Amino acid sequence: MTKYKVLLVDDHKLFRKGLRMLIETLDRFEVIGEASTGNEFLGLLGHLSPDVVMLDIAMPEMDGIEAAKRSLAKYPDLKIITLSMFGEQDYYFKMVDAGVRGFLLKNSDVTEVRMALETVVEGGNYFSHELLMNLVNSLKNSPEELTPDSPLSDREKEIILLICKGLSTQEIADNLCLSKRTVDSHRANILAKTNCRNTASLVIYAIRQKLAEL
Repeated sequence: MTKYKVLLVDDHKLFRKGLRMLIETLDRFEVIGEASTGNEFLGLLGHLSPDVVMLDIAMPEMDGIEAAKRSLAKYPDLKIITLSMFGEQDYYFKMVDAGVRGFLLKNSDVTEVRMALETVVEGGNYFSHELLMNLVNSLKNSPEELTPDSPLSDREKEIILLICKGLSTQEIADNLCLSKRTVDSHRANILAKTNCRNTASLVIYAIRQKLAEL
């Protein structure tokens, strides 16, 4: 069985070692490299071809936000899962804008790590439920108000709900008995109507507009 390749980026060696050991228990994944800084990570991308990068937000020299921006500018198809701790909500929106595919808490167990990796490699987006609840609480005090009339159709709202559940385009198509091409078209229209750059920012939009409950 061909395994998906994972690159770990975190400045704490002990954490990387623990995460590596956890991932090595998964049949479908293998760790092909580690980096302790953003610069080291960018250097490794020159000769490694990871399917997924697990990237810490807070690192010396170059933080995860800048590392994500630079890596995705050069490798736009790269799938990045952000590693986060509670209390780092201020970084979430910036990481979303950078184009990451998911958020995972550093204290996640093997079941959630597996779910995050499998969801992302299959084309979906993964957001730790605990982390999203933390984010939702922080948004309660946001000055941004709800739009009085949603620009989305009922079908588009239905698709947003499935996106928020982490389903891939193909899974959404199967769930709604639509073609993948039709779902792709709906998704493009949704992003245009909501002024969202990517799926991750769309999830946050759905939370703010109360289109999805967590």
